[in-house]
Amino acid sequence: MNAATIHDAVRDALTRTLAVVGLGGIALIHLLDAPGQFQSAPYLGWMYVALILGCVAVAAALIRESDAPAWVAAGALALSVIVGYTISRTTGLPQDTGDIGNWGEPLGMASLFVEGSVVALSAGVLASRAERRIAREAYAR
Repeated sequence: MNAATIHDAVRDALTRTLAVVGLGGIALIHLLDAPGQFQSAPYLGWMYVALILGCVAVAAALIRESDAPAWVAAGALALSVIVGYTISRTTGLPQDTGDIGNWGEPLGMASLFVEGSVVALSAGVLASRAERRIAREAYAR
């Protein structure tokens, strides 16, 4: 095994680990916030449950292998939560308008940080793979 292969394996292991920890963080933050959601808008509580299960499933996929669909799913899942947070703070959601303008809520800020990190990491991995694929195809010609 040459140095480049070892470097790539270490980088892949590190990025997958960071993504799994990030997805775990997203799940934990929403687990902590879920009881209040079930009380005020039960559909949001169930959306939190779906998000938590989605984070666990995508994290499991990334633990198994580092394939592009898993990276796309990780980024899309985290991005969808950012969009939901933004909507809840701007126009509000049905049965849940109490958070309009509440941008500084600590758990929400932590959530945005973790979700943004997962989006950035996923985008970086996918872009890097695309660059390497393009370079290999150009070299093969």
